[in-house]
Amino acid sequence: MTAATGSTLTVLTERVTTVEATWDDARPVVAVEALPDLVGWELKAEGLCRADACVPLSDRAIIEQPGGVDLLAAAAALGRPAVVDVDAALVAVGEPTTERHQAVYDRIAPNFTLPDLDGMPCSLSDWSGRKRLLVVFASW
Repeated sequence: MTAATGSTLTVLTERVTTVEATWDDARPVVAVEALPDLVGWELKAEGLCRADACVPLSDRAIIEQPGGVDLLAAAAALGRPAVVDVDAALVAVGEPTTERHQAVYDRIAPNFTLPDLDGMPCSLSDWSGRKRLLVVFASW
């Protein structure tokens, strides 16, 4: 896609959000006003801010683009890994690196719910206090 191409973008974070975006090559550019809904931070003169906390930006030109904010650059500035599928107009933004590292250090997996082999919802917390083996894999 090119900068002139506009489309609907689906962003996966803690929830699924759909916004309008333009593309700068393979980088989605979203409206500044959409940023808080997508990553929970807003762009201010001080940097990326949430409540009283701000992440200063040494070079705002990396994030600010004509017509909005480079979503991948904003995620990177917040320490959140992000991957994009241009053909599907989809971006997945992960939890902040510090939180993921802390979870590994604490050896506590976040709770989640998935269907079991019979299609019934099963949560990790259902097994609290019992030994369990969690196998995770990806096809890529």
